[in-house]
Amino acid sequence: MMRRAIAAALLGAAVGAGLAGGVPVARAQSPAATISIDNFTFNPQKLTVKAGTTVTWTNKDDIPHGIGATNNAFARSQALDTDDSYSFTFTTPGSYQYFCYIHPHMTGTIVVEAATGSNASN
Repeated sequence: MMRRAIAAALLGAAVGAGLAGGVPVARAQSPAATISIDNFTFNPQKLTVKAGTTVTWTNKDDIPHGIGATNNAFARSQALDTDDSYSFTFTTPGSYQYFCYIHPHMTGTIVVEAATGSNASN
């Protein structure tokens, strides 16, 4: 919760600073997607996103979970307590298998497609 408040404050400061000079500043916003960890499952279990998307896993269980790629394609998270989150930005198209390294029977897949043109609506 504190991380979200700090991020919102920093974003507000950056936007305010950009507008302070009287010249509007256009900022590209990266697409985002979320995966919830609840009842020992990833929801959704399979997620398809465009390259450049930041995926955030949030633990809604009352026990820790950890995110790891089966082939070490992305950095492993720390153990996530209840309401903790882990984010990774997927820049390369492909299929990424991941699992909970604390409970290896929990698995999921991120499919990353090539980004197409400039799609500002997401």
